[in-house]
Amino acid sequence: MRRTIYLIIGLFICTAFSVACGGGGEDRRPATAQITLDEILADNDFNAYDQHLDSAPDEGCVKLKLRHIGPLRKVFKDSNYLHLQAGETIGIGAIGNIDDAWYLPHPLVEVKSCEEYYVDNLTHSYPYLVPQAAELLKEIGHRFNDSLEARGGGDYRIKVTSVLRTPMTVKRLRRVNRNATNTSAHQYGTTFDISYSRFICDSITVNRSFEDLKNLLGEILYDLREEGRCYVVFERKQSCFHVTARP
Repeated sequence: MRRTIYLIIGLFICTAFSVACGGGGEDRRPATAQITLDEILADNDFNAYDQHLDSAPDEGCVKLKLRHIGPLRKVFKDSNYLHLQAGETIGIGAIGNIDDAWYLPHPLVEVKSCEEYYVDNLTHSYPYLVPQAAELLKEIGHRFNDSLEARGGGDYRIKVTSVLRTPMTVKRLRRVNRNATNTSAHQYGTTFDISYSRFICDSITVNRSFEDLKNLLGEILYDLREEGRCYVVFERKQSCFHVTARP
């Protein structure tokens, strides 16, 4: 079933690319010869950025100089309505069935572990976002890395824990997480979750506490939200920042 979903999403991307490049005609379906199953299942390919230390140092941490923005749970509480409104504006629309694969209002791009962030082993979502959300995610990781370096260093990356969901994955998720909602902005390809309890440590240079890294990430998200780039919710039970790209 998971491979079938990847196949469908791969077709989403092909269709979106065709439309974005001006493909005409009544039938917008791509020729099947244009894509192979191996290309769609590229998540099985080796990616050097998936490699990291098994654990991060938990002692001898150097304190980060942080800017106070207030209690994160109170600062980041944008309503689900705002997240959904943004998703409906710049997203792909909830994926209800296979037929929806052929008519995307916006393209999708695959997100993979890279210098700016690490994509976790996704169990209830798929690594795809609309371009605007993918650019936002990369910008968050870039600013996080730059800010960390400017404040004395440390070889850490943010960790992405959830990306694109379908009604099927939402249903499965609700079996283990009753807080998951059927009307999730994740279904629009505009939304992703970033862990604030765990960060990826790539090498032991300057030890940092995850608590300081959480607050540093909070600063980055606060600035981007002030710039009108995103909506953010601090999710306590899931230990993540729920982030949606804005129009």
